[in-house]
Amino acid sequence: MARPTQLLHPPREPAPTRPAATVLLLRDSASGIEVLMTRRSMTASFVPGAYVFPGGGVDALDELSHGQTKRRATQSDLHLTQAIAAIRESFEELGVLLARRADGSAADQSDVDALDRAEPFAAQCQTLGLTLAADEVFVLAHWITDRDMPRRFDVPFLVARMPAGQTPVADETEQFEPVWVRAAEALARHKAGQFFIIFPTIRTLERLQDYATVDAVLQACAATEQPLWSCCPRTGLLAGAEARYMEHEQPYGELALVCPDGHIVHPLDWQTEQPVALLKNVQRLTAPNPGAMTGPGTNSYLVGDPHTGYIVIDPGPADPEHLEKLWRAAGGDIRMIVCTHSHPDHSPGAKPLQALCDTRPPILGLPSAPTARAHSAFTPDRSLQNNELLTLKGRGLAPDLTHTLMVLHTPGHAANHLCLVLLEDGLLFSGDHILNGSTTVIDPPDGEMTAYLDSLDLLSAACTAHRIDFILPAHGYVIGGFAGEAAGAIAHLKAHRLRREAKILQVMQAQPNGTLDDWVAAAYDDVPPRMWPVAKRSLTAHVARIEALQP
Repeated sequence: MARPTQLLHPPREPAPTRPAATVLLLRDSASGIEVLMTRRSMTASFVPGAYVFPGGGVDALDELSHGQTKRRATQSDLHLTQAIAAIRESFEELGVLLARRADGSAADQSDVDALDRAEPFAAQCQTLGLTLAADEVFVLAHWITDRDMPRRFDVPFLVARMPAGQTPVADETEQFEPVWVRAAEALARHKAGQFFIIFPTIRTLERLQDYATVDAVLQACAATEQPLWSCCPRTGLLAGAEARYMEHEQPYGELALVCPDGHIVHPLDWQTEQPVALLKNVQRLTAPNPGAMTGPGTNSYLVGDPHTGYIVIDPGPADPEHLEKLWRAAGGDIRMIVCTHSHPDHSPGAKPLQALCDTRPPILGLPSAPTARAHSAFTPDRSLQNNELLTLKGRGLAPDLTHTLMVLHTPGHAANHLCLVLLEDGLLFSGDHILNGSTTVIDPPDGEMTAYLDSLDLLSAACTAHRIDFILPAHGYVIGGFAGEAAGAIAHLKAHRLRREAKILQVMQAQPNGTLDDWVAAAYDDVPPRMWPVAKRSLTAHVARIEALQP
């Protein structure tokens, strides 16, 4: 993990979380699933006026009420306590009772009317011989309130079918205006400013749209007895406004690196005017070359600080303004220029950047192979060795400060591709081998699929060996954000490649006389046709690998 001394923002302890539970009460309708929502009091201390699912804090009595419940054999004690809390809150807030009578029949409105919402819930149920139907409550998701919030909750989002024969009635104290609504309708009304809902509710409703029936939702939850997703969101600034993201969304890893304790200060807008500080010793300047193949542009990185000087990673295209901005960000003190590979959006800026410096820093990397295309010709001043260390050492007031990059040879995208590990801070500079938001093109003959997959294995091992938490790609935001995510991203990428290869093999077997154009249309039918000419290059690499693996 990054050294605390290199973090941009002072550490702070997020507010502790409180255990809570909320439940989505669902019913089928002619137009799809409907969910019961209710408006919170305008004087509530947490999200006043928001439409929510019923729920609240977990009480000590909830855990003591296990003996009054019907549970599934696979339901953990924790999930049982949470289900009890959700059942209790549904009754107290909306008068909905998930329970059964002694004869096994479901509780109806007469049972609801026999209970007093202001009196202890479990004791009343016991007196009336009611058993809580916790076995009908399933875990859908797990949300933890954002780190920047003064009040935070650790809360499962549970699901249950709305009991037949009951009518929800709000308590008119905490909750008001119960309403049955389809997920799509709630989201549309929120977008129109008519139905205030908060981030976890929005994302949960978005996921709910994937299911056609209540049974489909309950079956998906019952399959694992684990949350279908878990999230503690992070927030950055986009166009000057706060924007929240889940773990699988592209900006999440960058926010985790720059603002690990939840400071809402980091701008996420892509721009090429000035470097973006990621740590005190890592800056990113994006070149002004956005496009289908480069995303928002090629990321040039500056590693180092005024005490040590700087290493530039991937100076990018030979764009004079971009290179001068790099030079100025380093105060002219560039000690080395490293190119991860020789493609024209990465290495052509090396020599003109070198020429800007009074003390000419060496250009380092690997020379382009004979298989490289003409526009990717590259000859470094010195070839780097696998596992070589490039070290910046402090001077003056910081004699013990070091920044050490370890070189890893990772052919696949290009024969001369390198990745770099900043050892002291657990960062992987992945060049084009790993990207955020897309998969890299493997373009034979310089690109080779088996070498690419083998290099992924090498990087995965490096994540373990060097405690790599974050990946800094040449295109897109930082990847990472929680324990094991860097290695997980690599594993996901490899699995994606192998799934694509399996699909290509099926297409080849189904169309043995097909052309590459035929195969790309079938194997990449989930990719826009405008991208098929690019996908055809990776298809060619997969086909070569498949043919090489045939006995």
